[in-house]
Amino acid sequence: MTVDVTTLRADLLRRVEDKLCSHLAAERDLWAEVHEGAVVPIDALAELIDSGGKRIRPAFCLTGYLASGGDPDDPGIVAAGAALEMLHLSALVHDDVLDDSDTRRGLPTVHTKYRELHGERGLQGESRRYGEGVAILVGDLALVYSGELMSEAPRAALPEWNRLRSEVMIGQYLDVHAAAEFSVDPRGSRLIARIKSGRYTIHRPLVVGASAAGRGDLAPAFEEYGEAVGEAFQLRDDLLDAFGDSADTGKPTGLDFAQHKMTPLLGWAMQRDHHIHTLMTEPGHTPDEVRHRLLDTGVPEDVERHIANLVEHGRKAIADAPVDRVWRAELADMAERVAYRTA
Repeated sequence: MTVDVTTLRADLLRRVEDKLCSHLAAERDLWAEVHEGAVVPIDALAELIDSGGKRIRPAFCLTGYLASGGDPDDPGIVAAGAALEMLHLSALVHDDVLDDSDTRRGLPTVHTKYRELHGERGLQGESRRYGEGVAILVGDLALVYSGELMSEAPRAALPEWNRLRSEVMIGQYLDVHAAAEFSVDPRGSRLIARIKSGRYTIHRPLVVGASAAGRGDLAPAFEEYGEAVGEAFQLRDDLLDAFGDSADTGKPTGLDFAQHKMTPLLGWAMQRDHHIHTLMTEPGHTPDEVRHRLLDTGVPEDVERHIANLVEHGRKAIADAPVDRVWRAELADMAERVAYRTA
C-alpha cells in the first residue's frame, strides 16, 4: 500500500499546531490568576502563531520521523515538532530586535508593537528600550516553552536537540560580529549561514525526527542532504532579502544591506566590485544602488546556479538512503520547495 505522505504529515502538523495553542492556553490560564498583566508575553507568542508561518522545521522533523518508520500516533513526536516551532519563534523575536525589523508576517514585530504602545500610553522611560526589553523577554519565554515541550519528546532526540539550540545561538553571535567587522570573507559567511540557519532549519530537525524514531543510523544521509539543502535555503533567503517584495515576504527587504550582514551573496559580489562595500558603509546611498551593483556583478545568477547544484546534491544524498522510496521522493520535492520559495 502506498503511503499518502502529504496527508500523514499534514495530520501531524495540525496536531503540532494544536499542541502549541494548548500549551500557551494552559500557561495563560495559569498566569491570568496571578496578575492580568502577566499574560502579555504569552499573548504575544499566541499572536505570532496565529499570524501564520511556513512551519518548515516541524515539517522536516516529522518527515525525518515518518521516513524512519516512526509511529504517527506517538504524542512525543508532536511535542518535538512543537518544540522546534517554539524555538523558532524565540529566534524570530530576537532576530527582529537584532535586525531592527518593523514587520514580521505582515504585522508589527514584537519590539515595534510595544515601542509604539509605550509612546501612546505616555509611559516612563525610553520607548525603544521598553519595546526591545519586552521582545527579549517574549523570546526568552518561547525558549523556556520550547524546552518544556521537548521534555515530552523521546529522550533519544535530546542530544541532537541540544546541539541544534547551541548552534543557533553561536551562529547568531558570529552573524552579529561579522556584521560589525564587515570584512569580505565568503568562507566565513557560508559557515555562518550553515550554522545559524541551514542546520537548524533542515539538517538537525531531520535528525531529531530520525533519532526519535530510533533510527540514528540515518544521521549521515540526513546530514549530507540537510547541509546542502539548508545552504540552498539560506541562499534563497539572501536573494529574497536583496531582491524580493516585502508584500510577499511579510517583512522589510534590504535588511541585510542596512545591518551590514556579510552574507555569501554580498561577499561574493564585493570580491568582484569593491565599490559595493563603499555604497553600504558611507551615508547617502540607497538600497536600490546596492541592488543595481549586485546585478551588474552577475553574482545573483551564480547564486541561482549554486542553489540548483546544492538541491541536486541533496537529492543524490537521499537517493540511496535506507528509507521507503515515497519518503525519498518527498524529501527530494521538499528540497525544491524550500530552495525555490518566494517568501
